[in-house]
Amino acid sequence: MATVSTMILRSMRMIGEKTRGATLTSNEQTETLDEFNTFLESLATEKLLAYTVAQDSHLMTASTASYTIGPGATIDTTRPTKLVDPCWVRTSDSVDYPLKIINLENYGLLSDKSSGATIPIAIYYDAGYSATSTGTLTLYPPPSIGNTLFIHSLKQFGSVSTQSVNLSLPPGYRLFLESNFAIHLAAGYTNVSAEVAKIARESKARIMAMNAPDMVMRLDQGSRMGVSVDHGIYIDSEYVE
Repeated sequence: MATVSTMILRSMRMIGEKTRGATLTSNEQTETLDEFNTFLESLATEKLLAYTVAQDSHLMTASTASYTIGPGATIDTTRPTKLVDPCWVRTSDSVDYPLKIINLENYGLLSDKSSGATIPIAIYYDAGYSATSTGTLTLYPPPSIGNTLFIHSLKQFGSVSTQSVNLSLPPGYRLFLESNFAIHLAAGYTNVSAEVAKIARESKARIMAMNAPDMVMRLDQGSRMGVSVDHGIYIDSEYVE
């Protein structure tokens, strides 16, 4: 665990802007905190740097297909970057039914999006960022009873409010953040030594290698999803209008 100020000071030492034992002026605190949050925000565009895979759950409402997700939304949590398997619906008698994660194109091919069924079989996530920092989960078909939705998603670093915030980081992440933030700070201002560039590059590569999904060989008996001539889709060999 390390405070944000300690990490920023170490980043600045890496590019020769601070010496050991130095502190940040009030102006430096304001400026570097803003830069640090900009840097953290940029990590959300790189899947293999995902800070965590989180589980969220929500009691669904009968006949309601869409739910906002994000700070202050219907599902009040950090806005996900992307849904990942597994996602499922749990019934009142604790039976879980898996959900197929589909994209916008496949969701658009569903001709009757309000067709009735007790339990949804697919879920689409629109991560579209808005002023309220929310995305939207849409289930197909809409649930006819209020079962519980469980999702797993990639979530990135959130912004930090002050430099006194303590960050609890998985192994390897502190060096990755400090060295790569040093390069971020140096851009257009000063040169980065070959040693620091090497540390930044190698620490990032180790994080991405650690987060890369395991390769599993699978031979399906048939196509799990396809588009029919009359614009429905097949999900797990089940035809859906």
